[in-house]
Amino acid sequence: MHGTPPGDFPRQELAEFFRLRSLVEQGDVGNPESVQDRYSFLEARMRNWPRNEQNDPFYTASQELAAHLGEVSGYEVIVGYNEFCAPGMDEALQSAVDRGATKIIVATTMMTWGGEHAEKDIPDKLNEFSKSNPQVETVYAWPFDTAQVAQFLSEHISRFA
Repeated sequence: MHGTPPGDFPRQELAEFFRLRSLVEQGDVGNPESVQDRYSFLEARMRNWPRNEQNDPFYTASQELAAHLGEVSGYEVIVGYNEFCAPGMDEALQSAVDRGATKIIVATTMMTWGGEHAEKDIPDKLNEFSKSNPQVETVYAWPFDTAQVAQFLSEHISRFA
């Protein structure tokens, strides 16, 4: 899942986080170690902030979807987040290994081309993971078949027609 900042995360810290993130991404930091340390602290604080339906409905919906997917598929589903929320992808993958997984299938709810997370970030994380865990087969269940997505959306829309 993507992840979102919790609604009750302190606004001043949220603003500082995004300011520092911008500096880190641009490589425009005067004292890189202190900036990176503060950015990492704020990122960890945000990722591990207690979540509930009121402060992060996306998190709640993601967990609900995962539970339903597990029921329908018969597979254990572990949610990992790209940003703002724990567990991150690295932690979710490690959790699967710790539970004895020998094959991990990673799926995303990002169904279309053109997104940096689906096209770059997730494959990069999986490549890193595979290098340090060669005993675990990893499969990225993406991209989605556009015709199947269109069919799903058409059926969904027809319920409201």
